[in-house]
Amino acid sequence: MRRVTLFVNGTSTNGKVVAVYGSLDDLLSVASSKLGIRASNHNIIQGGEEDLRGPEKCQTHTDWLTLNVGGRCFTTTRSTLVSKEPESMLAHMFREKDVWGNKQDSQGAFLIDRSPDYFEPILNYLRHGQLIINEGINPLGVLEEARFFGIEQLAEQLENLIKSTQPPDDHSPLTRKEFIRFLLATTTKSELRCQGLNFNGADLSRLDLRYINFKMANLSGANLMHANLSGANLERADLSMACLDGANLQGVKMLCTNAEGASLRGCNFEDPAGIKANLEGANLKGVDMEGSQMTGINLRVATLKNAKLKNCNLRGATLAGTDLENCDLSGCDLQEANLRGSNVKGAIFEEMLTPLHMSQSVR
Repeated sequence: MRRVTLFVNGTSTNGKVVAVYGSLDDLLSVASSKLGIRASNHNIIQGGEEDLRGPEKCQTHTDWLTLNVGGRCFTTTRSTLVSKEPESMLAHMFREKDVWGNKQDSQGAFLIDRSPDYFEPILNYLRHGQLIINEGINPLGVLEEARFFGIEQLAEQLENLIKSTQPPDDHSPLTRKEFIRFLLATTTKSELRCQGLNFNGADLSRLDLRYINFKMANLSGANLMHANLSGANLERADLSMACLDGANLQGVKMLCTNAEGASLRGCNFEDPAGIKANLEGANLKGVDMEGSQMTGINLRVATLKNAKLKNCNLRGATLAGTDLENCDLSGCDLQEANLRGSNVKGAIFEEMLTPLHMSQSVR
């Protein structure tokens, strides 16, 4: 919208400020009403913002022009580019003729080096005020164009649109099918990073999970029966109530792992290469590890309260500072095991395969 000050021809006082809409005839009609005369283009001398002596000047926003955007031509009116978003780059480019020195092609079309596919929704928005994006057009591309041209209201709409179409943060557990797809896409020599992923209740039984990084992953209630977890990193992972019966845990890293209530019956922690499984500081309250091979295992300062370790091979195991309160160690082989500073209150040592020497300093 533009405003002009109208004077009766031959005077310079008692001017009337009016808004300019439409054609010169519309302006003359308003002038007749405001000035109380029969106005014509002969008795209007000058506007407050521009010379209004000819109809061409009054219709500067209604003339047609062609834009060559990235090799594709769009024909529109100047008012379309100026009126809807008056502070945008397009409005500044085409509000006044030749002010920006816009380059033109051989046909007279104004050259704009942007993507035509993303520009089209912007031009339509300036025409009718509605955001419409055809199928196959990425809203992110339109958003970048809207930001480039400084069309803030449209950019805000596009940001809301993109946000609403994005899937919410998905914390649902991975399924066996999804995880097998990951496994098949990874070579056996490359480390698969599953750090912090959610496998709650997942069936991962009998899978080859060697050297996978499960650090801080949620494996609570997961089925890992007979899985090969040799060399896997389960540090600070949640294995509470999980089933690992018969799993291969050679050289596994389970520092500070929470495996409370888990079942690890018949597991093999003993690595022929001499790499010792590390369960230091792990929470193993109430676990069932009956019949597991744990030669040289590191259970230092771990909690094994109320755990079942019947018939386990614990030769050379490190149990220093371990909480073995009410732990069932019946039939275990504890030869050369280090129990210094461990809590064996209420622990059961019946049917030991080798005698427990006082030099091992249990209390």
